[in-house]
Amino acid sequence: MLSYENLSTEELKAKKEELMKKYNELKLLNLDLNMARGKPSKEQLDLSLGMIENFDVKDLTKTKDNKDPRNYLNLDETVEAREFFADLLDVKKEMVFIGGNSSLNLMYTYISNAMQFGIMGNTPWNKLEKVKFLCPCPGYDRHFAICELFNIEMINIKINKDGPDVQKIKELVEKDNLIKGLWCVPKYSNPTGITYSDEIVKALASLKPAAKDFRIFWDNAYFIHDLNEKKDELLNIFDECEKNNNMNMVLEFASTSKITFPGSGVSALITSEENIKDIKKIVSKQIICYNSVNQIMHYKFLSSKEKVEEHMKKHAKIIKPKFDLVLKTFEEKLKPLKIANWTNPNGGYFISFNSLDGCAKRIFNLCENVGVILTSPGATFPYQKDPDDKNIRIAPTYPNIDELKTALEVFCLCVKIASIEKFLN
Repeated sequence: MLSYENLSTEELKAKKEELMKKYNELKLLNLDLNMARGKPSKEQLDLSLGMIENFDVKDLTKTKDNKDPRNYLNLDETVEAREFFADLLDVKKEMVFIGGNSSLNLMYTYISNAMQFGIMGNTPWNKLEKVKFLCPCPGYDRHFAICELFNIEMINIKINKDGPDVQKIKELVEKDNLIKGLWCVPKYSNPTGITYSDEIVKALASLKPAAKDFRIFWDNAYFIHDLNEKKDELLNIFDECEKNNNMNMVLEFASTSKITFPGSGVSALITSEENIKDIKKIVSKQIICYNSVNQIMHYKFLSSKEKVEEHMKKHAKIIKPKFDLVLKTFEEKLKPLKIANWTNPNGGYFISFNSLDGCAKRIFNLCENVGVILTSPGATFPYQKDPDDKNIRIAPTYPNIDELKTALEVFCLCVKIASIEKFLN
């Protein structure tokens, strides 16, 4: 199979005609396949049904410190949930604040409150001339959406194979006191799947930001979402922060969203006790308590890090064949043509795909017209603007294997068509 760059104009035209014939045949199938978001499949969700089916309602009447989770509790009063996340993430339980079902909501709430009330006595962000965030990209679109909503200026930071460009981050945060935040997905990053190296974590933990209220938003969404027995290891950033007297600088977020049920999980914010005191001062005015019943149900079902690891191996057994299928298909159908590259993650929910420059939007539109929905091109960059128009986030977890095979057939066909058009133009 010759690479497209080695074909003549006439050969490229003939190849495109052949591919378009197949493309038009696929349009007649009226497909409806969605790979736009990293959602667990039905089989994955079924793994957690035992939390409901086998639950003893007597367990809901009393916590280990004799509280009744069915009633009003004080904020973050369910000790079991705090101990559970402390065990999972190797921190002290005093550093754990338990939220509702969504870690994204905790991030949003923190930024919203920083805007209106400020952080630890510092000027509220909405009273400043400007607020800026550093955004490693390609990255998580919902992080960028929060910034855009609050009119926070986003600055692109290149992400490498070992993590974001820390030299650039250091240069910016240590001289500009309007930079208030840095987004990070440190393990199996969304969408690249990379895990930050020890050197990157240490460098971030040792930052000396110009702004006292600068915070690293350490969105550790995939901390236990391994695909293989040999898993990536992420250095504990709080151990490094402690060495640098920087404990207030990091806000770690985690949840059970892709462990149990995404819409009905438990979230946590892990940070210094000083930060938690500041957070509770405001959040206690917003809500009396989160869903303590749900917290107890999750604790009783999962209970320990060892049990969660066993549970996640069942998840991996379901989704690893899907990742393998994507990678095998790309290797066979696209690699010889030299028209794309992609990541090969060891965990998480995504594969980051790069087409030839200027082709991502065209690929998206071609797929959409056949009935295969992908993440919108540009979504993995601030303001939905991919400077090279080449990155597409592949989310293989939700479709079943047969649907995924069909979606990949369509996708690879559309990549080929878009690539040939680029060579011809």
